[in-house]
Amino acid sequence: MSEEHKPKRPWMVAVWPGMGHVAISAGYYLMAKLGMQYLGEFTSNGLFDVDYAIIRSGIVQKTQRPRSRFFIWKAPEGKRDIIVFIGEAQPPQGKFEFCEKLIDFARDQGVERIFTFAAMATEMLPEHDSRLFGAATDKATLQELDRPEVRYLDEGHIAGLNGVLLAAAADKGMEGVCLLGEMPHVFAQLPFPKASLAVLEVFAEMAEISIDLTELKEQSVAIEKQLGELLAKFKQKMADKQSGASEEFEPEEDSEQELADADREKIEQMFAQAAEDRSKAYELKNELDRLGVFEEFEDRFLDLFKRSE
Repeated sequence: MSEEHKPKRPWMVAVWPGMGHVAISAGYYLMAKLGMQYLGEFTSNGLFDVDYAIIRSGIVQKTQRPRSRFFIWKAPEGKRDIIVFIGEAQPPQGKFEFCEKLIDFARDQGVERIFTFAAMATEMLPEHDSRLFGAATDKATLQELDRPEVRYLDEGHIAGLNGVLLAAAADKGMEGVCLLGEMPHVFAQLPFPKASLAVLEVFAEMAEISIDLTELKEQSVAIEKQLGELLAKFKQKMADKQSGASEEFEPEEDSEQELADADREKIEQMFAQAAEDRSKAYELKNELDRLGVFEEFEDRFLDLFKRSE
């Protein structure tokens, strides 16, 4: 790579799917709003096996193992570049070896610091502000987290590659930070954008980048309202059950069906808009998530960030 195209003092953010979609949503939002470009793919060297076959409309789909890809934002003069690593899944085995190789790749790119994002599940209620917790690989880097909105993660552990990658970074002498956004543990399987927002607000300050967080803030308010209503219904159901007044709960039948023509047409329109303006990509992702089809369109979505030249 020539000096002209070599990243400038880059920081790298690594994200994977996890609780509340906190990390992966923050990563995608960062990619979309900064208009990142595809940088390359990271090979897993056979760490991923195949546990099931995907069926669509009765047809068995071709085998596709989880992919891991890099995207880059080339910063204006005087600023540092930002690299985002998107992993579709965490390898079931060989995690530390995987992370060591990822650190080696980062070092080859001149990366000065690794960031991971994660969720911190607590007893918080949906209407509460998400607190932000942080940990670092060394005292000097930890000192940069000494700010009112961040609490040190004094003891404990960070599960999964969000933590293992930082352990590998520490072993190899690279600076690393984990930012953990707080979310309600009772909704751990549901998206909680308020935690992603807390993570990105501090990351943007640390990286000295300007990013429009309006869309994420609006989404946080909407989800807060939905989860608040859901929690209220649950509490009422429990109260009715204790008083003996509730009817037997019957789960809704699975209504999974083919994507409607109108929805598919809307998706195509949104893909076209995102191709012209990548800042609209996050809006597209939200729609794909809402329809439950992001996995089907994920490769095409990430292709939006490939270089056009």
